[in-house]
Amino acid sequence: MSRTAFVTIAGRTNAGKSSLLNAIVGEKIASVSSKPQTTRTRITGIRNIDDVQLVFFDTPGLHKPVNKLSEHMLNTVKESVSDIDAVVFVMDCTKKINQQELDLLKSMNTSKMPVILVLNKIDLLRNKDELAPVIADLTSKVKFQAVVPVSVTENSGVDIVIDEIIALAEESVHFFPEDMITDQPEKVLAAEMIREKLLTLLSDEVPHGIAVGVEQMSEREDKDILDISAVIYCEKESHKGIVIGKGGAMLKKASTAARIELEDFFQIKVNLKCWVKVKEDWRNRENLIRSFGLSEK
Repeated sequence: MSRTAFVTIAGRTNAGKSSLLNAIVGEKIASVSSKPQTTRTRITGIRNIDDVQLVFFDTPGLHKPVNKLSEHMLNTVKESVSDIDAVVFVMDCTKKINQQELDLLKSMNTSKMPVILVLNKIDLLRNKDELAPVIADLTSKVKFQAVVPVSVTENSGVDIVIDEIIALAEESVHFFPEDMITDQPEKVLAAEMIREKLLTLLSDEVPHGIAVGVEQMSEREDKDILDISAVIYCEKESHKGIVIGKGGAMLKKASTAARIELEDFFQIKVNLKCWVKVKEDWRNRENLIRSFGLSEK
């Protein structure tokens, strides 16, 4: 008897949602960085375990909207917590719950949505006894299907999260092939790998104004090299100079790091070429947000 569970991973920005998705799927399909709002769209991850297929939606982090793009990102979160089987709500256990998190959790309780609370980053606690009052406070405010303390970076507790989700799986056909780990097109995965390297390397001001589009991706006839051409869009001319760097050093560094990861993911040599263009204030321009695939419409 085959079973399926559709699950949304939600929570505050930088709580470790994308890292958890990658750990569950067993492959890096979602961008991860220390910068807030790394995830901009809903990313699907798939894990097959025996007769159970788990389908995950990684969502942008909860945050205060400051432009049209961030409004789209929050709409994506709200849409992703309906018409599913469960929500895995990820919290940084070193931070207190905020009102935005509490409101979303209470709305799930109202709709009787099963919520598995994942308290991440327990490796950062000086004493694990600090967890007990945190759990007591949260469970007094919200009803959870289960509460699971984890450290995604140390891969501790992730298997317990998987077991809790499997317990919620319903009898159903499988909707994706057994060997599929994501529904994201290869061009999108490649663009996200490039953007992640820029997020990691650039100063705080620049990264959020960056979008990456892969314009061409093709394997050569002898199938030994994958050619990828990407355009990095930024919001200001001054940002373009920062992205390129002195003598092209920053762009070369980011491109090299992205190429190494692309080769590891696609298991083929990659010839990556990146260009940088300016699209003024694109995060407030609906047509550009849609063209970059960042709108929920």
